[in-house]
Amino acid sequence: MKIEWMKAPTGRRNFLKGATALGAAAAMPMGWAGTAFAQDDGVLRVRAYGDAPNMDPAHSVGVVEEEIHAAIYNKLIQYKPGSEWGWQLDAASMIEQVDPTHIKFALRDDIGFTNGHGAMTAEDVKFSFERIVAEATESPNKPDMGPLSHVEVTGEREGTIVLNEPFAPLWSIALPYITGNIVSKAAVEATGGRIGSDPVAESGPYLRASWSPKEKTVLQRNPNWKGDAPAWDTIEVYPIDDENTAEIAFEAGELDLTRVSLGSVARYRGGVPNGGTLVENPSLFYVWLGMNLDHPKLQNQKLRQAIQHAIDVPTILEASYFGAADPSTGIIAPGLAGNRAQGLVAPQANIEKAMALLAESGETNVSLTLDILNKTTYTTMAQVIQAMLAQIGITLEINVLESGAFWASGENEDLQLVLNRFSMAPDPSYATAWFTTEQAGIWNWERFRNDEFDKLHAAASAETDNAERAAMYQRAQDLMEESGAYRFITHEATPVVHSSRVVPALRPDGLSLLRYFGKA
Repeated sequence: MKIEWMKAPTGRRNFLKGATALGAAAAMPMGWAGTAFAQDDGVLRVRAYGDAPNMDPAHSVGVVEEEIHAAIYNKLIQYKPGSEWGWQLDAASMIEQVDPTHIKFALRDDIGFTNGHGAMTAEDVKFSFERIVAEATESPNKPDMGPLSHVEVTGEREGTIVLNEPFAPLWSIALPYITGNIVSKAAVEATGGRIGSDPVAESGPYLRASWSPKEKTVLQRNPNWKGDAPAWDTIEVYPIDDENTAEIAFEAGELDLTRVSLGSVARYRGGVPNGGTLVENPSLFYVWLGMNLDHPKLQNQKLRQAIQHAIDVPTILEASYFGAADPSTGIIAPGLAGNRAQGLVAPQANIEKAMALLAESGETNVSLTLDILNKTTYTTMAQVIQAMLAQIGITLEINVLESGAFWASGENEDLQLVLNRFSMAPDPSYATAWFTTEQAGIWNWERFRNDEFDKLHAAASAETDNAERAAMYQRAQDLMEESGAYRFITHEATPVVHSSRVVPALRPDGLSLLRYFGKA
């Protein structure tokens, strides 16, 4: 059956034009009047920790954009909300792994693209997946697709995903996360092969009605969506970098859901304003201090190791997270294969050893810069690190950056130290993927290059023995730490508060799946 899809109504983007003033208020919390929104207006208002300007999954910068993409596009499978990691069918009516390198699928016959781009077909799946791994696309998310060879189209809505070798993260990352989004081949080719800030053609239960940079993204129901109807007519997503700022908005009744700072957890355990609820989830995030190995000031391994040993992680966590987060041992969280029981460098500082290493380095009058995202937590963390390094005679200047400048740090060759935090998907390969040689200067801001690490990352992704796989990832993290370029800090946690009118749909790590949000 052929399906024709109507072009989105003209003027839709102007409909909510007047609402952008609210986004400006969100960016400037001191200007908020504290007037709560109507409780029955059909609008869900949530906070994101960054803006989502890019609508191309091939060039997505992570979970912030994925929250939007997952609502306006479809995948063969989507993450299932709840406390256990799992997936459920989305655009696929059937999907089956017939052998270690072949996965057959069939698409539903009722999904189509907006703006006259027709029904979703297996050709769209082939185009979407193969463009991720194509060299010409230059997708930073290429590692997510692992050893994808190609997609065989066997019918209008049937096909087979073909891998060059087994790939364990296919079901936990490649298909249900960023690279699994299916875009319209015709629409993307018409734009020259790359989607910009306009999604061009959408197919999900929501359409992006408007985007006001650094103010808000507005999603509205897709009138042609044939699946289960979403509960909310409109979703407004507000980019607010700082959790403390978002908490002010939530308590004023201007947000329905936000992640909150770990420092606020104890307060919210005692009661959430306006009848709201606190949800505490474990986190897969990882936070670390990185050092740019290409920078002339950081060529000396002994100096880097001195910095590692001078930093006391428990003190950082007490000051920044009020003791509500535990020290990490690497980039792979507890519960995932490859988590290390302990790191090579103890969480506690060893000032005597740090000073000895600094003396061995021969470096004197060391002054460095530390770049951080403009968030209260990181500012506090940076100040603690600054004081710790001063103990061994290192002067540290802190550069506080807004999100746009900070997330462009991969291109900053003058970067020295950076306090960083990456989102994570439920497979260890998603952590190691960003620190390979291929990623140097892209997401690998330390420009760490190690042949053994690269080989371990590739081999572990194809390994189906979980114990063998875990050992490979543990060794990979040893190599990172031995380089001196990393001081691992924490995996944090993901406390979320939501209003009484919302039934949130969250991943097990507390991140939002907006298309599945319900009403209380």
